Amino acid sequence: MALDQYQEEEEGMSFLDHLEALRWHLLRSVAAVMIFTVIAFLAKSIVFGVIILGPSKPDFLTYRLLCDLGNYLGISALCIDELPFTIQSRQMTGQFSMHMTSSIVVGFIISFPYVFWEVWRFISPGLYDKEKNAARGAVFFVSFLFLAGAAFGYYVLSPLSINFLSNYQLDPTITNEFDITSYVTTLTMLVLASAIMFQLPVVVYFLSMSGLVTSKMLKAYRRHSIVVILVVSAIITPPDVISQLLIAMPILVLYEVGIMIAKRLEKKRALKAQEEGH
Repeated sequence: MALDQYQEEEEGMSFLDHLEALRWHLLRSVAAVMIFTVIAFLAKSIVFGVIILGPSKPDFLTYRLLCDLGNYLGISALCIDELPFTIQSRQMTGQFSMHMTSSIVVGFIISFPYVFWEVWRFISPGLYDKEKNAARGAVFFVSFLFLAGAAFGYYVLSPLSINFLSNYQLDPTITNEFDITSYVTTLTMLVLASAIMFQLPVVVYFLSMSGLVTSKMLKAYRRHSIVVILVVSAIITPPDVISQLLIAMPILVLYEVGIMIAKRLEKKRALKAQEEGH
């Protein structure tokens, strides 16, 4: 079906028709997540052995790059030769439940672009042409920022946090034996939290487009936003300053990007107002 035909049909739909359309969008989204979840579940040796447990091994990409950087700078402390902890399953259903959980998370992350595209297909027919033009490329940018945030959380935030927590000791007689549930939950939280927080420019864009925020307002509340970002970073990361700064710094950069986006939208509106005035 052509896109214009689809939009015409959407405009003539009743409330129940919209609910039916929403149901099918949700069903297709859930089906996509489930398909990739099943694939991830079957590929246990790759998804769990390589991806999920990757940051727990000294030969992980991030650790190797840090070691190369340490050798270049002459800082041997950057080389991580071992992670002094073991992962155990203390519950009978622990390994199976974490296998299911990790498969669902991986399935959701991989299928996110399609899921958001389905959501956008349901929302976009209700927008005005002006709003559609302004939101052009929304699926690409939202998906890109989500995947970029997930990659940042996985390759940067997670390994450094795991390294810090595994080396933290109250006393040398205490050994770190982490439960598989705790490990997977921590890794999932760091990856998904980073993916969500990387959506800041998109949020600022739509708020600015609707006139709820302005670049002047964002500048005025810059100091407040820094405090909020640091607090949120402290909540979602382990209690070490390095991990908090690692998640806070890119979010602060994205906040500044949001200010530039708001400025650009204001200039476009001002230019259009001048053209209409003439």
